[in-house]
Amino acid sequence: QVQLVESGGGLVQPGGSLRLSCAASGNIFAISTMGWYRQAPGKERELVAASFSSGGINYADSVKGRFAISRDNAKKTVYLQMNSLKPEDTAVYYCNERSGYFDYWGQGTQVTVSS
Repeated sequence: QVQLVESGGGLVQPGGSLRLSCAASGNIFAISTMGWYRQAPGKERELVAASFSSGGINYADSVKGRFAISRDNAKKTVYLQMNSLKPEDTAVYYCNERSGYFDYWGQGTQVTVSS
């Protein structure tokens, strides 16, 4: 059973930055697609960014140019650098690891952007 542990959330002012981390416990990290999702109150969970085992990366249009996903396969950790944060980025952010039939989620970390 894979466990994903997120960290790095918190309260930040508009225009500020945060870096989220997600550490995985399993042995399939290097071949997995790692993703960051978010869910705001009253809204559906949405993909923010994904990092593919091939090296490809995908971003939601709303975060392009502001957020950057990266991964360290040796540390089995995926990161989300969030810059120029906006109030509409406020949400619970979830880490996801997906490979074949396997699909794992972290517990989520709250990000609040407010002055």
